[in-house]
Amino acid sequence: IMRIPVQHHHAHIVSCLAENRVKRKVIGVAFDGIGYGADGNIWGGEFLIADYSHFSRIAQLKYVSLPGGDRAVEQPWRMAVSLLMEAFGKKIPRIDFINRWKEKIPIILGMIEKRINSPLTSSMGRFFDGVSSLLGICDVNTYEGQAAMELESVAGDLFSSSGNLLVQNYRYEIREEKGTFIVETGWIVRGIVRDLESGARPAFIASKFHNSIAEMIKDVSLKIKEKTGICRVALSGGVFQNRLLLGLTLRKLTEQGFICYYQKKIPPNDEGISLGQAIIANEIAKK
Repeated sequence: IMRIPVQHHHAHIVSCLAENRVKRKVIGVAFDGIGYGADGNIWGGEFLIADYSHFSRIAQLKYVSLPGGDRAVEQPWRMAVSLLMEAFGKKIPRIDFINRWKEKIPIILGMIEKRINSPLTSSMGRFFDGVSSLLGICDVNTYEGQAAMELESVAGDLFSSSGNLLVQNYRYEIREEKGTFIVETGWIVRGIVRDLESGARPAFIASKFHNSIAEMIKDVSLKIKEKTGICRVALSGGVFQNRLLLGLTLRKLTEQGFICYYQKKIPPNDEGISLGQAIIANEIAKK
């Protein structure tokens, strides 16, 4: 029996390529909750250069701590604490979130500082969870994806009522480190906190956040295109079940001349990953 290891996020992108019958190399945007990364950390906010048999990571969200590991998946408020600490250090502003969790926050901060059961993650799914909790939308998941889904719903209400795409977005920074682009999400968190302090509605902040992530995908893709010449983008991973984010992203990318692929028949989440795994394993086995 031959056992062939296949990286989780590579399989996501190849499942998208297979559905769209694309065999050429693409920029693969793989956004999900949790997937084991090639460097031993937890991935989920990755930009890959990928085809059926090979991949390399060319960009990622900056790593932050996942306090409690799987507990942070069940309890998004833990991820919110991690995002605040990354953005502000120990001098966290006194927003409503702090009042809700003031008794438990010191424990989480201690876990992060001492690296106790707090692996590093670049997950976009966990970023959505943490923002949902910061806005007071969902602190604890009672079913898979609840925090992110409710965040999308709140943002979607404002987009629907306005009739126009929201043009505002939060600041973020993209820096290059040893050939990899790193997206500094702390800027987005600081912007969200400023809006909370000014009394902005959760719907406004949630909409601005979605627009920011779509804008960031476009900006990172442009940097990768400039570096590699690749103008085709494949979007996969559970985060792209978010119709609002997917629509915003497709619009921004196509306006910049990118050819985009996404999934309509095969689920972009882990339900569809086996197709990518099988194709990659077959390609490797043939060589």
